[in-house]
Amino acid sequence: MKITNKKTLEEIIRVDHAGERGAIKIYEGQLLALNTFKKNEKLKKLIEEMKEHEKEHFEYFDKAIKERNIKPTVFLPIWDLLGVTLGFGTTMLGEKAAMLCTASVEEVIDGHYKSQLDKLGDDEKSLKKSITKFRQDEIDHKNLAYNEGATKKGLYFVLDKIIQTTSKAAIKVSEKI
Repeated sequence: MKITNKKTLEEIIRVDHAGERGAIKIYEGQLLALNTFKKNEKLKKLIEEMKEHEKEHFEYFDKAIKERNIKPTVFLPIWDLLGVTLGFGTTMLGEKAAMLCTASVEEVIDGHYKSQLDKLGDDEKSLKKSITKFRQDEIDHKNLAYNEGATKKGLYFVLDKIIQTTSKAAIKVSEKI
């Protein structure tokens, strides 16, 4: 029976707490742009639905971080600001950029969650079950984003690389600090 290392478990919960909160902030930034400058009711409805999933994920990890007495990342205020900025900025660039933001982040999270599932032991069945469900939600968001126009063609390729690289960096930092 594989037992999860305490440090590994703390890193998983800390980073997932930060990541799910970051996803909410990205969607809040997108909704801010959609409610003030870019009127697109269809996109707004999609983003509101995805945000609800992220809130469910965040509430799970917020409860876990408190119950297990794990210190959240010290970077939460910075991630909040950057998340809102990323969401707002990509939406101001247009629907394709907004959807690419979702697709790019979710591609990173898909791999991230898969890696976590490989690290978790048999002693964390409930956590594994939740992460498996959340991973599927993120894959669904990614697929929806591509169906709604996300693309990596042209300059969108550069935007994708920026979003994926910064997402991976935020993950590494949030695991440790």
